[in-house]
Amino acid sequence: MKQPWYFRKWVNIAMHCLAWIILFSLPYFFKPSMDKHPEREPNRLLWEMHYLLNNILLIGIFYLQAFVLVPHVIYKKKISLYILIVFSLLTGLVAIRWLFVTSLINANDFELKPNILFSFFTLLFMLFGATTYIVIKEKMREDRIKSQTENETLKTELSFLRSQASPHFMFNVLNNMVALARKKSDQLEPSLIKLSSLMRYMLYETDEDKVPVEKEAEYLQSYIDLQRQRFGKNVHIDVNLDIDDGGYEIEPMLLIPFVENAFKHGTGLIPEAHIEIKMEMKKNTLHFFVANRYDPRSIEVKDKTSGIGLTNVKRRLNLLYAAGHSLTIERGNERFAVSLKINLH
Repeated sequence: MKQPWYFRKWVNIAMHCLAWIILFSLPYFFKPSMDKHPEREPNRLLWEMHYLLNNILLIGIFYLQAFVLVPHVIYKKKISLYILIVFSLLTGLVAIRWLFVTSLINANDFELKPNILFSFFTLLFMLFGATTYIVIKEKMREDRIKSQTENETLKTELSFLRSQASPHFMFNVLNNMVALARKKSDQLEPSLIKLSSLMRYMLYETDEDKVPVEKEAEYLQSYIDLQRQRFGKNVHIDVNLDIDDGGYEIEPMLLIPFVENAFKHGTGLIPEAHIEIKMEMKKNTLHFFVANRYDPRSIEVKDKTSGIGLTNVKRRLNLLYAAGHSLTIERGNERFAVSLKINLH
């Protein structure tokens, strides 16, 4: 999976630099420190150097907390060691300021209590900020890994479902060929030619994640033509695949199980067998409808492959389109109907 732009190293460094520049520039934007301490004006350069050095130390403390203390001390519950380190850091900040003031400025300018309080709250702010940063960063990393894992799992499951669909479909088509061969039908040769075009689609087109809707419609039409050759006038078939070239794409072999199901359960000893198949695009939405008559009195003997097609396609629809589709299956009055809508925007 391609790494998001905000995880790139140079972006991370640039964002950190920008954050530090903004943070430590705020005192100058609101009110220059020298306005509050006019007595420091003669030593402005020294105070600026002290401010810069202090900021560098705070930045160091921030990353020390984020990448050393949090993972290696806090997470391992070494509380006593952590308290000792924090106390040492606070002592160090106060000592550096004391050395700076007493050595370079004027010992009378240093007040212990205000400096301890200022250093304490500054240190606390840095420690809290670093902890928050590392926790959020770890959460984002875990979410990204989880997302990658889910995507890989999704791809694997979809690949498995698709590999299930192809053999199941071929099993049904080859049964049709066997039936034509037993009848010594003249339609066997054109049926084999039609079958070869179906196999070409299955071998070379279905490796893609998506195919043009027109290709899927052609595939359905070839399958329907095979069934027409098989059943002749024994089954009345109404087909309307009204698909304009709108550049829409769909997951391959997603619709064929519904058509297979109609021919499997809507033919044979069904009186006045009638199968209806419609497909059209309306405002970025694919409308697909399949209906067939069935005999409610007949007792179906299920084999091991029964139900694979519809169960498979329902699972694929949920994985691929989730809330972007609606599937309605109605059964009654000796009629089985499937209505599917998919948003292909």
